[in-house]
Amino acid sequence: MPGNEREQWVLKQQANMLNEKYFHLVFTVPDKLNPVALRNQRLFYSLLFKAASETLQELALDKKYLGAQIGITAVLHTWGQTLSFHPHIHCIIPAGGLSPNNQWIKSKKNFFIPVRVIANKFRGEFLAFFKKEVSASNIKFYADINYLNSDKNYQDFVDALYTKNWVVFCEKTFKDASHVINYLG
Repeated sequence: MPGNEREQWVLKQQANMLNEKYFHLVFTVPDKLNPVALRNQRLFYSLLFKAASETLQELALDKKYLGAQIGITAVLHTWGQTLSFHPHIHCIIPAGGLSPNNQWIKSKKNFFIPVRVIANKFRGEFLAFFKKEVSASNIKFYADINYLNSDKNYQDFVDALYTKNWVVFCEKTFKDASHVINYLG
């Protein structure tokens, strides 16, 4: 983002923050998906956002974890710190949410959902959306993605993605979201 647009975005996000502690989560996908992501960017990134947000919303609504509706600010980054292609989503989440009767429920000190639970649910959500788009022929595979050139290879590819550990990183609570918003901007 150019400087002035970045500054405006940061100020707008900070104005929308609650007077509450926040968590910072990062959702990543296995690098085996990178060639598919590069060739289907708009749809692939849409699936990333959808899978991350639905994962967090569904788990947060579960009384076992929080039993509340949460807010999420999500930002896509497509390159890693080493300037390699690495699509991932940063999410800033308040340390609590609204109950069905609109009461604020504070989260536990540590993040209210175990990270392993989030990662497994995210993997399942993303791959379900991905397979649906492949069935509808919305995701294009090209000849140079030789490991996907047949139905069997595609199924082996998807099966391998289900067996991988998907990484979701959660930073412990911080007083407010301003330093993460500045970083994301």
